[in-house]
Amino acid sequence: ITTVAAHIICAGCTCTSLIIIAMASTNSWTHEIESPVAAPRLFRAGVMDWHTLAPKLAPQIVASAHPVEGEGGIGSVRQFNFTSAMPFNLMKERLEFIDAEKCECKSALIEGGGIGTAIETATSHIKVEPAANGGSVVKVESTYKLLPGVEVKDEITKAKDSVTAIFKAAEAYLIANPDSYN
Repeated sequence: ITTVAAHIICAGCTCTSLIIIAMASTNSWTHEIESPVAAPRLFRAGVMDWHTLAPKLAPQIVASAHPVEGEGGIGSVRQFNFTSAMPFNLMKERLEFIDAEKCECKSALIEGGGIGTAIETATSHIKVEPAANGGSVVKVESTYKLLPGVEVKDEITKAKDSVTAIFKAAEAYLIANPDSYN
C-alpha cells in the first residue's frame, strides 16, 4: 500500500499508493486525511494489517498479499500481488521504522511498483494521530527519487487520492465491524 511514495493499495480505484511521478532529484509530498475512527484501530487496519484487508476490500486490484520476511517488526517485508488492473504485477515493501504506541511507521519500496523502471527509491512515512473528537488524522509523507528522464504528470494527485481511498476503505470496514482491531 504504489508508485510514487505512499505505500498502500487503493481500495476503490485502479491505482496503488506508490504512484509514478517524475524528476531525477529527490522529491516529496504530504497529505492529511481525517477519520472518525480512533487512531490505534485505523493504524492497525489501514497500515499494519493492510496486507490482510486489501485482498478482501479491493479484490479487483489486489489479488493477494502476504508477509515475506519477519513478524511485522523493523525489517519485515510484505508483498502485494496485483490483478491486471495494475501496470505492474507486484510490490514489495520493507518496514524501516515502527512505533505502534504512537501509530507511526516508515517503509521503503524494495521491489516492483516502478522500482528500476521509473523510480530509483521511494519511502513512505505514515503517522495516525488522535483527533480532539475521538477520531484521528492520518499524516502521510512520501519521498521518492525518480530515474532520469521520467516525466511528472498528475501522479501526485493520483497518489493522494489513492492513499485517501485506502484509509477510507479501512475506515468503512472498521465502522461496519466495530469489534475489529480493538
